Amino acid sequence: MARRQRDAPALADHTVRIFSGIQPTGRKHLGNYIGAIAQYISSQERGEGVFCIVDLHAIIGDYDPAELRERVHDTTATLLAAGLDPERCILFRQSDVPEHTELTWLFSSITELGRLQRMHQFRDKSLAQRELVSAGLLMYPVLQAADVLAYRAHEVPVGEDQREHLELMRDVARRFNSRFGGEREVLIVPEHRIPEVGARIMDLQDPMSKMSTTGGSEQGTVYVLDDPASIEKKFKSAVTDSGSEIVRSPEKPGVSNLIEILAAVRAVNPAVIENELEQARYGELKGAVATAVIDYLAPVRERYEQLRDDQEALEAILRDGARRAQQIAAQTLAEVRALMGVGAGAPAGRQSPSGAGATVRE
Repeated sequence: MARRQRDAPALADHTVRIFSGIQPTGRKHLGNYIGAIAQYISSQERGEGVFCIVDLHAIIGDYDPAELRERVHDTTATLLAAGLDPERCILFRQSDVPEHTELTWLFSSITELGRLQRMHQFRDKSLAQRELVSAGLLMYPVLQAADVLAYRAHEVPVGEDQREHLELMRDVARRFNSRFGGEREVLIVPEHRIPEVGARIMDLQDPMSKMSTTGGSEQGTVYVLDDPASIEKKFKSAVTDSGSEIVRSPEKPGVSNLIEILAAVRAVNPAVIENELEQARYGELKGAVATAVIDYLAPVRERYEQLRDDQEALEAILRDGARRAQQIAAQTLAEVRALMGVGAGAPAGRQSPSGAGATVRE
């Protein structure tokens, strides 16, 4: 399917730019969908979306190269099936835009080593990677900062578990502006956007742990592409709690998780679910959640099957997205390089795209 090439649009003063990256590793589960993908889709109504499949982040642990490429296509098809429209947003593969990696190195010079070593993800995952704790694991948050700051994004849709990394990228932007920007805000300090409902979807078999494709249980993880029978079986076997009241409470993590999922899928406040099911039993709650999730995911699964086999079309979308993304990232990199004194600069009088006096790299 031929695609019309478009340039990256100039950002109007009133337009919000939204950036987010998604891992290509593993199958996407319900937590990914509610916490991230659903936000991507809704953001197309609010501003300019820039969405990146972060294959460079995916190589910091043990992985299979051929499988990684397949997972990139799986993820691309899932995002398109969910409703991302390449005509209304930019969707690309991270490694196709080399500005990400150069900005990572430049930003590493203003990032504290001790802070990276104290990051929860580094501490937790370094314990699991016993054979090789890669330097990439340590630098992961700096690459995340480069991902976002390259596009001067205003908002970053993230789950609650990424708040620590977002605060680091905000501090990197502030530090760069303070040290190199003079009176100007060269890099935008992004704001996080965490969903009010569904920010943390928990494992159905272990509601004290987040739903995950790597650390969770198979029976407790609902995948976006699961068939209806599998989804129903997983919810019917979901762990609940003592007592019979359907209310959210720290003492009822299993029931609270089911209420949260149903509220997120139906786009209502969890209190609405509590009121509706006040007289219901746990079995009725599980059935209601299963039915709602099956209906919620059915269009995505059907559309995915139509898209996934056309690998050439998926690659064409990623290539076009990378070209448009690079138009934005290259401007940021040129200005960062110039302000940091990196490279030879440009002939006198050649100005950066911002017109602020920074030279453009040839």
